[in-house]
Amino acid sequence: MPEFLDLHSRTTKALRALADQGMRRLGLHYGQHHLLAALWEQDGRTPGEVAAKLHVTTPTVVKMADRMTASGLLERRRDDRDNRLVRLWLTDAGRALREPVEAERLRLEQQVTAGLGAAEREQLTAALGKVLHAADALLAQG
Repeated sequence: MPEFLDLHSRTTKALRALADQGMRRLGLHYGQHHLLAALWEQDGRTPGEVAAKLHVTTPTVVKMADRMTASGLLERRRDDRDNRLVRLWLTDAGRALREPVEAERLRLEQQVTAGLGAAEREQLTAALGKVLHAADALLAQG
């Protein structure tokens, strides 16, 4: 396996495991914080819109939304203009998680980058941003 892809894959798995631990402390299953973040950015998105933003399938978002609706973090409502569409809306409990989720993610980021200097963190962030942009462009090509 190419070195970059191998290192990135292993790093992603380790970071996901650490993030999962942090999110579980907040009562969330891994990935739910991404759905919350999409709604914090723009409440009332459809499951398809959330799926496109997160690069997952719509059924994945629907399943996650089922769980989050049951736990009181969001609610589903029919679209005002098109009754066929369902939109996901944050509840007060879902909105209240924003600060603790962001604090947990910042804590983890600080811990895993503690061995890097400020310039190294900036370079890493810039480089990963370029890799993400290239990957998004490839995904858009189909």
